[in-house]
Amino acid sequence: MGWQSRKAHDECLALRKSLWNKLFPIDFRKFFGYISILKCGKMVAENLEIIKNRIREVCVRCGRKPEDVLLLGVSKTFGIDKIREAASAGLFDIGENYTQELSEKRDLLNDDRVRWHFIGHLQTNKVKYVAEYIHLIHSVDNDRVAEEIQRRAEKVNRTIDVLVEVHTTDEATKFGVLPEKALELIKRISAFDRVKVRGLMTMGPFSDEPEDSRLSFQQLVDLGKRIIREDIENVAMQHLSMGMSHDFEVAIEEGATIVRIGTKVFGERSKAA
Repeated sequence: MGWQSRKAHDECLALRKSLWNKLFPIDFRKFFGYISILKCGKMVAENLEIIKNRIREVCVRCGRKPEDVLLLGVSKTFGIDKIREAASAGLFDIGENYTQELSEKRDLLNDDRVRWHFIGHLQTNKVKYVAEYIHLIHSVDNDRVAEEIQRRAEKVNRTIDVLVEVHTTDEATKFGVLPEKALELIKRISAFDRVKVRGLMTMGPFSDEPEDSRLSFQQLVDLGKRIIREDIENVAMQHLSMGMSHDFEVAIEEGATIVRIGTKVFGERSKAA
């Protein structure tokens, strides 16, 4: 094809595109983007209903009240649209693993109905980013973090509720205070007037088999009962945060009051996450 033919061909394509845009003034990329968002919203709402039904079923099976189990949506790596759809479907307790991601999403969402939980490993230099608004910190496992929470809570004039994270597996990659050291840590934290221990948190072992988590959950329950017997001032064993997408039913059977569900609510995470 000579240059004159190519020029005529390009002009013809440009004319067709111009006529198409006049007849159908729609940005189809945006259109299919909106369709995708609508599908996402429907998916999140449907997933929530499925999880709530499963929670109800396991509670009936083990003689518990479904309202005694809090469903916490774990939105790590998921976009703000999915969190917004979850809130629209009635899920207002949202958990994040990183303070920066949590703060950014909170600002973008701008929804006072949502109660933000921090569930990741908390470094002392990150406490300041969440102290003013965090609903519950699930991962206190040492004195330095507790001291920093106390200091930051004093600055913003509020009391911050926390859970003590307990390491109940033999996996070195997991955080948490060892079970035999948890009671003494809790006693030390109880001296702070701006930090309130509300319970315990743990993670089961890395496994595709839910039953593999049962022993970890039983350890946490037994530790909670021991702490209750100690009757420590400023400490309330109100919550046991345990169980995730793959093992939450076992956790509920063992007494979980908070289950942390991510992929079963929001969908599969990307490979990079």
